Amino acid sequence: MSENLRSLSELDRLLHEPARMMITTILFSAEEADFLYLLNATGLTRGNLSTHLARLEEAGYVEIEKTYKGKLPRTICRLTITGRAAFDGYRKQLREVVERLERGKEKNGKGQLNLQASGLEKLGSES
Repeated sequence: MSENLRSLSELDRLLHEPARMMITTILFSAEEADFLYLLNATGLTRGNLSTHLARLEEAGYVEIEKTYKGKLPRTICRLTITGRAAFDGYRKQLREVVERLERGKEKNGKGQLNLQASGLEKLGSES
């Protein structure tokens, strides 16, 4: 396996999961978001969103604050410093992987990707 592909396995798997990626992307862009906003923005079910938030909270990436607005309960979520650093590191690492693949991309005479240059040569032979 090439260094380009091997670096994909080093991505933060907790953040790489699509639902958690949506949640952390929203929270990275905003200082905080309440549960209902995240629910609507991600399209997840309440249970699914709760489960993903709990995983992120256990990892120290998200802080969850339960408050009240008048008599209505309100759950506020925000990325912790650790969560912001993890998300930023994930973005940088993914960008580097893509840039390395782009640099390694060479086209042959038929306009096909040179798999050996990009590190993907073994993928086609493993099926």
